[in-house]
Amino acid sequence: MSQIKGSVSSDIVWHSHVLGKAQREAANGHPALVIWFTGLSGSGKSTLAGALEQALFARGIKTYLLDGDNLRHGLCSDLGFSDIDRRENIRRVGEVSKLMVDAGLVVLTAFISPNKTERQKIRELMKEGQFIEVHVDTPLEICEARDPKGLYKKARAGELRNFTGIDAVYEAPEHPDIYLDGAKPVGSSIEKLLFILKNYGILPD
Repeated sequence: MSQIKGSVSSDIVWHSHVLGKAQREAANGHPALVIWFTGLSGSGKSTLAGALEQALFARGIKTYLLDGDNLRHGLCSDLGFSDIDRRENIRRVGEVSKLMVDAGLVVLTAFISPNKTERQKIRELMKEGQFIEVHVDTPLEICEARDPKGLYKKARAGELRNFTGIDAVYEAPEHPDIYLDGAKPVGSSIEKLLFILKNYGILPD
């Protein structure tokens, strides 16, 4: 990808709609926000995000899950894995998440998103309390042992460059909103997530 986001043309004017997030939240019966899962490849973030979405959906919460691989089949199919492209990938996901929050949804995302600055930019797109950073902290050796896509094996063999955790840095959150031990059973992590999410008004006490 050779071109990234530039400044917005002065000819483009934001159009305010009659219906807004507040009305959609009221109709849905819960606040809208982003639950952003970050962690190494193989950490379990996609599994946890999927399990949490099912748990929320079963409780009547309006949700949508954005998964990294899925978006690279469409919205981000023109991007590679250079540092610039990976940043653009996360920027697009942030903008889509913002739109879905405006639609009144609880948005779950599962992205390595290794850069602290890029994650902070997404937080700043949202209003206070609308971005929940969930760090799925799983030791590298466990992630490699899982290696569901065989990516670590390729990275160790030198067949895959710029792979997070091997030859590219993962900047772990210093103060995530929610910390999860990725080595623990999925069920216990979901229980912890549901308990904490009550504080955000998504679920009743």
